[in-house]
Amino acid sequence: MAFSSSFAPSRAGAQSARWHTLSLGIALAYGLLPTAQAQLAPASAHATLPTVVVSGSRHEQANDDLPLSADIVSEEGLRDQQSRNLRQALQDLPNTEVRSSPARLAVGAGSAAFARDGNMGIQIRGLGGNRVLMTVDGIRMPRSYVSRSAMFDREYLTLETFKRIELVRGPASAQYGGDGMAGVVNFVTHDPGDFLKADDGSTKTVGGRIAAGWSEEDRSTTLTGTVAAQASDRVQWMLTASGRKGHAMQTMGDNGAANNHRTKADPLDTEDRAVLGKLVWKPDGVQRHTFTVEHSQKKLDADLLSSRIATPTKPNDVVDEYTDSRIERNRLAWDGRFGLQTAWADHVRAVVSVQHAKSHRVGDSFLNSGVHRIRDNRYQEKTWQLGLQADKVLRGKDWSSRFVYGLDYVRNDISNLYTGQAPLAPEVFPLKRFPDTHEISAGLFVQNETVLGDWTITPGLRIDHFRIDVQNQDLYFPPAPQPAKDMSGSAVLPKLGLLYRATPEWSVFGQYATGYRAPEAGQVNDRFRAQAPLPPPSSIVVDNYIIANPDLKPERSRGIELGLRGRMERLSLDLVGFYNRYSNLIEDARLVERTPTKQVFQTVNISRAKIYGFELKGIYDWGQIGGWADGRLRTSFSYGQSRGRDLESNAPLNSISPAQLSMGLRYDTPQWGVYANARHYAAKRDKDIDLVSIGNNKAGTTQFATPSATTLDLGLQWRARKDVRLNLSVHNVTDRKYWRWADVYGQAANSATIDAYSQPGRNVRLSLVADF
Repeated sequence: MAFSSSFAPSRAGAQSARWHTLSLGIALAYGLLPTAQAQLAPASAHATLPTVVVSGSRHEQANDDLPLSADIVSEEGLRDQQSRNLRQALQDLPNTEVRSSPARLAVGAGSAAFARDGNMGIQIRGLGGNRVLMTVDGIRMPRSYVSRSAMFDREYLTLETFKRIELVRGPASAQYGGDGMAGVVNFVTHDPGDFLKADDGSTKTVGGRIAAGWSEEDRSTTLTGTVAAQASDRVQWMLTASGRKGHAMQTMGDNGAANNHRTKADPLDTEDRAVLGKLVWKPDGVQRHTFTVEHSQKKLDADLLSSRIATPTKPNDVVDEYTDSRIERNRLAWDGRFGLQTAWADHVRAVVSVQHAKSHRVGDSFLNSGVHRIRDNRYQEKTWQLGLQADKVLRGKDWSSRFVYGLDYVRNDISNLYTGQAPLAPEVFPLKRFPDTHEISAGLFVQNETVLGDWTITPGLRIDHFRIDVQNQDLYFPPAPQPAKDMSGSAVLPKLGLLYRATPEWSVFGQYATGYRAPEAGQVNDRFRAQAPLPPPSSIVVDNYIIANPDLKPERSRGIELGLRGRMERLSLDLVGFYNRYSNLIEDARLVERTPTKQVFQTVNISRAKIYGFELKGIYDWGQIGGWADGRLRTSFSYGQSRGRDLESNAPLNSISPAQLSMGLRYDTPQWGVYANARHYAAKRDKDIDLVSIGNNKAGTTQFATPSATTLDLGLQWRARKDVRLNLSVHNVTDRKYWRWADVYGQAANSATIDAYSQPGRNVRLSLVADF
């Protein structure tokens, strides 16, 4: 039932000699640089140039046949580099960043200092938050939500349940609708068959895996177990359970004071649990039904030492503070695939999924006045997703054409509740930042892939519609000055991709794609108000507002991508350039009004913006080197750089991270493997920072700009047997103090606690994986 790309006709005729000359020239030029490249390489480098990807075209297709930039982090990559979170899993992909929650966060802290661009999560080519569509087996993940101190990210994931991660860069709205404006990240879970393959190619009756790991950076332990079975000729099943316990991610700070001068991580305990179950039923040779149940749960309890005032003098000074949070995601899904071989479809795929995600955070603050303040924030989404997709292949003498078409429907019931004890005037608990809302999106799509000799032409079109329906005004920021508003809209989203195979080794490709993202319920109707006195001797009380924006417009983009792809005997090389223009780009919590007694923030549209840049990545296989007949040496590299500006104000876009270079060396034999990996993070330049947008618009204030840094990792894998692997790695070997721009922007350069945002120093990871 795999939707392969094998329908392409065979190539005919010899290619021009000039292309062979070019191929040889580039390979020789690369070969002259062994010293520089041998210094660096990601542990997962062998997985960064995939062979098959699903997310790029909604069906299984060779990555080299796609007219766009896509990456896969394979199961081996995830396990070898012992990834514990999304940042570690994606850290070597160019122009890809993962924002992490602040290292220090008071219960009543405002989000404006670090959530300007639309929440925490994955950023692709300078855009992130909910502009990146995240899916698990094609099922949409819950969104992140930020409103002042009510912050909920997208960490509803447990990496141990995934066999690969697919990432597609650039606008993907024509395939997937809204939320795919910056790209798509699809997390693919295991199937029973992944554990039931015997060495001789037959199917085992029972199989599985046990994996255990320990990480020094957060003193965490992980244990994952999977069992799969062949119940009959037609039925397979699988059950995976994973658990992880850890503590705070360490920093390079050395101040352990139990107050706001602290730069060490606050004490916290984390616990993650996940269960994944699958049943695969194949009633005959043309049907395949997969039933999935998934549960993911995360807990965090923190003692917020860093929010305590060292010498309390004012009534509202914090003398003791704690927070705990719980997030949970439950999913039921049916994925049915049918082989029809009719005039209108060769295959049909139907997907039905229901998903319930909820987040709950409670903060307890004990003030110098004796007041016990409680903040109880809740956010949840209940989502129904329906999908129907068909494909049809037509063939001629010198051409082949595949049509993929279908429809998507998603209904999301969203709610939030903000309650507790001792609210800040004039708020009254309980309240809702925005009212309970139904969000509906529906789309019709069609995509064609036609192969004409050396050319592949891939046009596509989607008609997308969204609607935001407010259900009631109960508890909506009582009393809201105006009722919450409904909103709806539609868009026609075209795309066109071209790929030309100049030689068997070299191809060039390009793509024009449009992007579209509807505003979210929280962005349209979000409200907040709190009064805060200025420090003595001032007697002024400042009103802080977040106001709704019922006139918010959908975001739109137009993007061009051009690339060169080389696949030689030893060298794989990809070079991609991109240029994207945006209209009505949505910016959360911009300061729109300021007086001596009032500050007003609002989600607004940036009328015009642009982001451009390039990516270079590749692998060179040196072949058999050394005294081991089966030993192989490989060098890998990746480099990404982006630039962006708000064309309305001519200011830079703060969401864009500095350039990053990853290079390295890996040597493997059947019994063991070693690698050396380094990453260079370029400095963030002052001219690339918009201080007004970031909130640091006080006279004389300077934003902390991350300096450049280079880190080195070393790793070893010992294969005691073919089915037993021991991994040991040392990260940040030189114990370098460094920061990631995505984590720190909004912090002042003269901050005495900037070390609290630094990355972990030298640390060790250890894991053991055994298959049976």
